[in-house]
Amino acid sequence: MNTAMSQTHRYSHQDLIEFATRLLRAAGLDQDKAHTVADILVEGDLMGHTTHGLAQLPGYLGELESGSMTKDGEPEVIADFPAALTWHGRRLPGPWLVMQAMKEASRRAATQGTCTVVIRRSHHIACLAAYLKRATDQGLVMQLLSSDANSASVAPFGGLDAVFTPNPIAMGFPTNQLPVLVDISASITTNGLTNRLHKEGQLLPGEWVMDGHGHPSRDPGVLFEEPKGTILPLGGMDVGHKGYGLTMMVEALTGGLAGFGRADPRQGWGATVFLQILDPKAFAGLDAFTRQTSAVADACHASRPRNPDQPVRTPGERGLQLAEIQKVEGVALYESILPALVPWAQKLGVPLPPAL
Repeated sequence: MNTAMSQTHRYSHQDLIEFATRLLRAAGLDQDKAHTVADILVEGDLMGHTTHGLAQLPGYLGELESGSMTKDGEPEVIADFPAALTWHGRRLPGPWLVMQAMKEASRRAATQGTCTVVIRRSHHIACLAAYLKRATDQGLVMQLLSSDANSASVAPFGGLDAVFTPNPIAMGFPTNQLPVLVDISASITTNGLTNRLHKEGQLLPGEWVMDGHGHPSRDPGVLFEEPKGTILPLGGMDVGHKGYGLTMMVEALTGGLAGFGRADPRQGWGATVFLQILDPKAFAGLDAFTRQTSAVADACHASRPRNPDQPVRTPGERGLQLAEIQKVEGVALYESILPALVPWAQKLGVPLPPAL
């Protein structure tokens, strides 16, 4: 969920990556892991996903300090087939694990046409959209799904008790122009946004949550009251069976294929991950693929806009354009992000990034 950025200060995205890398290095990660995590987090802010960028860094640093996020080593291989891998993530940093999985899946897809990597016991993987362009720039199609069996904030459609996390679903594919980058949740909103708005005493834009008695609400506070409320599945009170179906699909492709999920004891904040790379060259060919995807994107752009001031965009277009602007003009961090990192910077002896 993109949110308004009310802070006027802007920061160089490279300075933010360096700042986050130095914090993570001081917290115990090696250079490769620290830089990879920092790069993905800042990419989230560049694209406007302000709840899943550097807003996650204080939590990551706390997990490193407590030992709940593993600092060293590699994932363990549980199963290995030419086009299918299963890893035990050992609670290593999620963005680093996903990037390692992308590299291996892309390598194997070049000969197999496709490769899927599922990861059990990864740590949190941040903003899913932040990974997609890395695949589409290579002419590849990527799917990325995630669940977290450690917590529950979304009820099944028709129920009152939380069973699921928001269970994000992402997909990226190339066209002859901008790639299409889909990043949605199987729920209407996310834990990140409801937590933020609750702390700020604000309401949600719509009735996206349900209180513990089954009444729809705009107040994220119902998630923290007894009986606890829940985030509504995509489709809300009326057609939430659709989001419920997507949620069940994510659970099967993550926890089911990885063999670790809600049937197991909780392990702490983390993620179970499904990542798939498809190489169009193994099918009808990349040119044929982008001819079709470009025709669809062009038709969307040509559709008469309901609001003349808001032309139709393809998924991810706004985020890509915002990222290019912020690379030049600086990143406008959401107002609560840097203050949350100041104590960590002081504790770890890392200077704050200069404002532009």
